[in-house]
Amino acid sequence: MDFATILGILGGFGVLFGAILIEGSSPASFMNMLATLVVFGGAITAVLIRYSIGSFISAIVLGFKTAIFNKHVPATTLIEEIIKLAEISRKEGPLGLEKAEVHEPFLKKGIQMLADGYTVEAIRRALERERDLQHERLTEGHKIFKALGDAAPGMGMVGTIIGLVSLFSHMDDPSKIGPGMAIALLTTLYGAVVANVIALPLSDKLQNVADLGSTNETLVIDAVIMMRENRSPAQIYDELMSYLPLHKRPDREERQAEAA
Repeated sequence: MDFATILGILGGFGVLFGAILIEGSSPASFMNMLATLVVFGGAITAVLIRYSIGSFISAIVLGFKTAIFNKHVPATTLIEEIIKLAEISRKEGPLGLEKAEVHEPFLKKGIQMLADGYTVEAIRRALERERDLQHERLTEGHKIFKALGDAAPGMGMVGTIIGLVSLFSHMDDPSKIGPGMAIALLTTLYGAVVANVIALPLSDKLQNVADLGSTNETLVIDAVIMMRENRSPAQIYDELMSYLPLHKRPDREERQAEAA
């Protein structure tokens, strides 16, 4: 579970409610059905014009699921697990990998293909296709959430205009001036909150998950192919070090000390 996403969203709303309470107002005074309808309904319909209903629903479900439940595996952890598997393959052959415990799903699929005797071309083709399709799904979710974030402030401004028109058309009735002003201000607030606390952060989160996941999956593809080519664990380790920044790469003496 990605606690940063949960903490960020809850913290964002917590700051807003805290500011309302500190100011001395009631949170109920900031709730308005018309403003909610204009901002949420308007933003959703604006996005549906660009995408199909199926794409919209799947992107929203995938987006929240990925943003909340995604657990990024650091490349260093992944490399350590790969090297252990490479040592098993070196000693026992590909069939020895069938009993090995693999935690990362994409790596598990590659190891299973290796144990089943797939060729290098078949492994590369299948794993690259799965990597690319997953990246494409996450990227589409990123685009849809970004579209929501772009549309929400605009619909907030539309609601503001509606509120101002209502206000000026009822200047002869003081009892309706307050509600009209409330709608004008709340729709702007709702649009800004939806865009900056929910939609745009989730959009960036999905893009980050897509990019980091693609990098890790490319690392796995390279590792599995090298294992299929019977490279030594030391060779595989040296090759995979290129995926780490320089300051995270242990020098050869440290590696030899760990191996000993």
